[in-house]
Amino acid sequence: MKRKNKYARRSRISEKKFRQLIKFFSLDLDATRTSEICNTNRNTVNRHFNLFRSRIARLCEKTSPFTGTVEIDESYFGPKRVKGKRGRGASNKTKVFGILKRGGKIYTEIVPDCKSKTLQDIIRGKINPESVVNSDGWRAYDGLVDIGYSKHYRVIHSKDEFARGSSHINGIESFWSYAKRRLQKFQGVVKHTFYLHLKETEYRFNLRKFDLYSILLKEFRERPLN
Repeated sequence: MKRKNKYARRSRISEKKFRQLIKFFSLDLDATRTSEICNTNRNTVNRHFNLFRSRIARLCEKTSPFTGTVEIDESYFGPKRVKGKRGRGASNKTKVFGILKRGGKIYTEIVPDCKSKTLQDIIRGKINPESVVNSDGWRAYDGLVDIGYSKHYRVIHSKDEFARGSSHINGIESFWSYAKRRLQKFQGVVKHTFYLHLKETEYRFNLRKFDLYSILLKEFRERPLN
């Protein structure tokens, strides 16, 4: 029996409708607007969008080790202000660590804390020791030279230092701004789906110069969703 949809093995919608969903997902429309345009149940749209995000997250996790000039930084997602605490000490915020190849791709990872061991374990797994590593003055980055990253350069924001020649983290800070602006449109992402939305944002950023619709269509054609 011929499968109804070659892009998704268990989907009950037609290939034409499936391609529509990919198209509007690629255009970054939310599920509500997509359901209105496609005349499709919002829950159906949401379910497919989350399937797309799950596949995207798996693709993102295959990131190869970074080489060349990279920027590292951590950021905090959640309420803008928590009474009594701000910045790195703020509670109820999701902590995310990022690695950006300057002029290239980014990798993000949700972390339980921003302590030295946590961040340095990721750095050792994701960054080639020959790379030029740029960071701010956060103490978790103390000792990178001792673990093999001899080309580690820092800018100290607390001293109003944001760039020193080619040493800066402007690229990854721009990504954090982009990610937070993009996620604001969802008017609050629930914690159990934040990972998927984060990885989708990472994927969009990494493929910003390409046609996302064509890339996703090819991905699902070659490896259909279950």
